[in-house]
Amino acid sequence: MADTQTAARLREYETMFLVRPELTDDLVDRLKDRVRDIVGREGGKVLRFTVTGKKKTAFPVAKNARAIYVHAHYLGGSKLVAEVERNLRNFDEVTRFISVKLAEDVDPESRPVMEDVKVAGDAEEARPAMAAEGREPIARVEVEEAGGETEEGVGEEA
Repeated sequence: MADTQTAARLREYETMFLVRPELTDDLVDRLKDRVRDIVGREGGKVLRFTVTGKKKTAFPVAKNARAIYVHAHYLGGSKLVAEVERNLRNFDEVTRFISVKLAEDVDPESRPVMEDVKVAGDAEEARPAMAAEGREPIARVEVEEAGGETEEGVGEEA
């Protein structure tokens, strides 16, 4: 006997988009809210936003070697991704984006809404701060050789 209950089944998507590196945290939050409104308006459910921070790109994107990476994880219908991408294309702050379908026929109740995450960007931004504080990015390392003697060397940070 077939199940008579027809629950709304959605698809699970993720969209990664790059934002201009000079934007402040407030402007990135405003952009997240705009995408969140689009998903809600189209009948979807935002699961999580992750802002990875300013990172170096593999190649210059919109004449910038760095970008702020934002990852959106959401549930929605088949036309939702087209609407999100259409709006991302119109935002001047967004330089690149890509969307991927993760799963088909997902029960929205089985996926909890998680808290948004903000992760620090590249470590290269911290290195000038270390130099300003008088710390050196080079550490002394003692290496023990097979004969039991120790040898002092200078190691560089990876």
